[in-house]
Amino acid sequence: MVADRSSPEVYPPYPGTWQEFLSWFADEKACVAYLEQLRWATGFRCPNCEGAKSWRMTDGRWSCSGCGRKVSVTAGTIFDRSRIPLQQWFAAAWYMTNQKHGVSALGLQRLLGLGSYQTAWTILQKLRTAMVRPGRDRLCGPVEADETYVGGIAQGIRGRGADCKFIVAVAIEVLSPKGFGRVRLQHVNDVSGASLVPFVSGAVEPGSEVRTDGWKGYNGLSRQGYRHHATSISESGDPAHVSMPGVHKVASLLKRWLLGTHQGSVTAEHLDAYLNEFAFRFNRRHSSRRGSLFLRLLQHAVVTPPTRYRPSRSRTQSTNHNL
Repeated sequence: MVADRSSPEVYPPYPGTWQEFLSWFADEKACVAYLEQLRWATGFRCPNCEGAKSWRMTDGRWSCSGCGRKVSVTAGTIFDRSRIPLQQWFAAAWYMTNQKHGVSALGLQRLLGLGSYQTAWTILQKLRTAMVRPGRDRLCGPVEADETYVGGIAQGIRGRGADCKFIVAVAIEVLSPKGFGRVRLQHVNDVSGASLVPFVSGAVEPGSEVRTDGWKGYNGLSRQGYRHHATSISESGDPAHVSMPGVHKVASLLKRWLLGTHQGSVTAEHLDAYLNEFAFRFNRRHSSRRGSLFLRLLQHAVVTPPTRYRPSRSRTQSTNHNL
């Protein structure tokens, strides 16, 4: 049975196939109308004075009757001041959420026929910033927490001694011995308590059980109100992936994804954006309605403030300033 995407359970509706996508968003006007439905579901609300009375101008913007402010549906969102057509933004969001492993900037440039690699990369980066819902719920215990290392190869050095790699803190809900829930990831500067304890505090609900290895960087968790259960891997006799299966599974999948889709070309400056995308995908891995991921991303996009990226000559010799 085909799901009724106009039912209240999945409102606002979303396209279910690429053919439906092309039909729904045939022009810029249709894209604007969809964004307005997502941003102002109960009608226009002025972001300046919260007034509800307004009128539409000939250029498509809304004019607030209270304060006179002129407002575009894209103002204050990730689409703010972009000269890239919304149809291309929507297509990028569709490809990004409907491909199992996502899409690289080079792949998106080819798919959409964009003028430069930099434009495709910036579109993807802005969409990644919208993959974290503002005010999202923290994880609930039991939760495994650990770190993993991504980036360059350190000859003969593994684990916490690999200084040339980027450190990623990982926390994942444990539902059963082989079942896992949501994940949180963050790039941290080091493996000290000053970095690891704040990560756990921001990712995990206070009072939850947090399982870690015996690393001293986690010793402060009990003082933060967590039920800290530490296991010394060397004394337990079990391999790390047996004692901490969740975080090791996530670490393996993350490295495979970075090497596969992005050829490992991720810098420390933008690593958190890639981690956001990985978490977005992992946390929705059981979704059978790929169109719902597209909807969720756009819902986040209209409440995510704009971010500016400075074009990088190292990424492309042809720089496009459309974003």
